[in-house]
Amino acid sequence: MALELECNLVKKLDVINGTSGRGPWSKQEFIVQYQDGNYPTQLVLNVWGAEKVADLAQYQPGDRMKISLTPSSREFNGRWYTDIRAWKIERAIAAVPGVAQAPATVAAPVAAAPAPATAPAAAPVAPVAAPAPAAIDLGEGDDDLPF
Repeated sequence: MALELECNLVKKLDVINGTSGRGPWSKQEFIVQYQDGNYPTQLVLNVWGAEKVADLAQYQPGDRMKISLTPSSREFNGRWYTDIRAWKIERAIAAVPGVAQAPATVAAPVAAAPAPATAPAAAPVAPVAAPAPAAIDLGEGDDDLPF
């Protein structure tokens, strides 16, 4: 399962290094903030591996990011631990408040076709009226409702 999150980087925590039976490893946690309804929400994510830690190093607090992540949980001694791992981080284009974002497309230039010399004049279009809503009878009538 892959989830995506557009967020702002709040803070990067220290890099943690270690050695396991499989060799050396690196891990870094970081805090992001995203909009959840009307309220901002913060979330702690992590990256594993020297390459991913180096990818995260290019971002600074306040940068807008698009993150692909995978949540997982595991049990240890009767307690459950949840890990939210970011496996892909990209720069996100910040939206300007009040302006709708349109997808960026490149269109080929279109040559204007010359109008025919004897083009008939367009007939005016009459406005179409919306149909009136159906009348609702709220008076007391003969109905089968028990209330």
